[in-house]
Amino acid sequence: MKNTGKFWSSSSVKSGCFLVLFYVSATMPLSAQSFTNLVKFDSTNGGNPPGSLIQGVDGNLYGTTSGGGPQGFGTAFRMTTTGNLTVIYNFCSLRNCIDGYWPGAALALGEDGNFYGTTPYGGVGGEYCTTTGCGSVFKLTPTGTLTTLYSFCIQTRCADGANPGAGLVQGANGAFYGTTTRGDPFTNVGTVFEITSTGEFTVRHDLASSDGYDPESALTQGRDGNFYGTALEGGGPTFCPSGSCGTIFKMSPSGTFSVLYDFCLQGTPCQDGSNPVGGLVQGSDGNFYGTTLLGNTSNYSGTIFKITPSGILTTLYRFCSKANCTDDAAPEGTLVEGTDGNFYGTTEGGGRPRCVNASTGLTGCGTIFRITPAGKFTTLYAFCPLKNCPDGAMPTAGLFEATDGNFYGTTPYGGTHDCFVTCGTVYRLSVGLGPFVSLPQPSGKVGQPVQILGQGLTGTTGVSFNGTSASFTIVSDTYIQAIVPTGATTGRVQVATSSGTLKSNVLFHVVP
Repeated sequence: MKNTGKFWSSSSVKSGCFLVLFYVSATMPLSAQSFTNLVKFDSTNGGNPPGSLIQGVDGNLYGTTSGGGPQGFGTAFRMTTTGNLTVIYNFCSLRNCIDGYWPGAALALGEDGNFYGTTPYGGVGGEYCTTTGCGSVFKLTPTGTLTTLYSFCIQTRCADGANPGAGLVQGANGAFYGTTTRGDPFTNVGTVFEITSTGEFTVRHDLASSDGYDPESALTQGRDGNFYGTALEGGGPTFCPSGSCGTIFKMSPSGTFSVLYDFCLQGTPCQDGSNPVGGLVQGSDGNFYGTTLLGNTSNYSGTIFKITPSGILTTLYRFCSKANCTDDAAPEGTLVEGTDGNFYGTTEGGGRPRCVNASTGLTGCGTIFRITPAGKFTTLYAFCPLKNCPDGAMPTAGLFEATDGNFYGTTPYGGTHDCFVTCGTVYRLSVGLGPFVSLPQPSGKVGQPVQILGQGLTGTTGVSFNGTSASFTIVSDTYIQAIVPTGATTGRVQVATSSGTLKSNVLFHVVP
């Protein structure tokens, strides 16, 4: 089986490959939803998509696979919302894979309309990774031109970090922020870094075990301007049996770092969960929402939590509370807040008991779920209703809500019979939500240009920021550029079109 881009350390709570076994399962009653298979990867068009999708300024969806392609080292692709997929880049196309390989995270859309991402391996190498490379940061145009912006471990003793496992986020200052899972082998266990679109690189914080380490998901910038993230391991409250239950942390753009929460703080068996894989999303209420992989010290059940910016954590739901985890288990992807104010996500296990995960012992092929901010939980879809999982299996990435109101996601397994454990799928889930406009960078200063993505924007007659009219330029039917107007305050962006008014899916935060 090809590498999926997940590179768990020897001390990690997860390791090894997945083995999927099948047996006859009972029919599960689920809420009526519209689920559509869009793509079945077959290695030639990529395989094992590890991350979620992102929408470009052209209205298409973009993503990566950690396998497949001519060399088997992964691809970057563009696809329409109806499933027409085009491979735009094959990783390891250059000698010694100096362009990186096995990309393991989602792409980030930059203000310039290009995509930015990381690879955990490849690059020019360094003192401790001369043969495989310690990873890279790259820029990718929508047409597939890739530029390596930075190769890790080129500083003495990997002081700049190595093996980035998470994607990037663009801050309000225009720079990108990310993390590495390794650093100086003698002094730290990873870094938090800043990099510009031209490749100017700065380490903002050296992670220590007490900070948390092995961050697996991208940071998110809060409305206060700080970055918030999760670490799979590290920390170490009194009740953490392994001494490594993971953390939630906060960092300013200049690098002031603090641990916001240590998991397993509420006593054994870790009633508050432990070892978060997914990142955080800031809800409309100002709180952050996320998941943990483990729900107690003995199984991969997991939890959903809410945490305030000051660090008060509330567990909203504990997975695997029903027999055979039919209510889902082991969430890995980052949650997304839908335009209805609810949160949507996926689990790697639970659901239909057709799959058995040899690494975790979980049954079930994974699910898609919805949870309200108050904690009301609903399973929307359980994967693998048919033999060989043509719809995919065991999703590890979260969902993405495109501007048509539908959710799109990937699975690293399932799809075709010949490679159902090595290829994966792309799918669409409709829950009846309407179209909206999205803001790739949902914060900015007065006078700053802002990207607005949507559909049917050619007939736009007005744009406003929380009721304050703004000047704008129609670039295409899917892309508007507006200027944050004087007097604008934090709130929704509205776009008036010939067919109606579209609201932004998130609040736009006006920063000083």
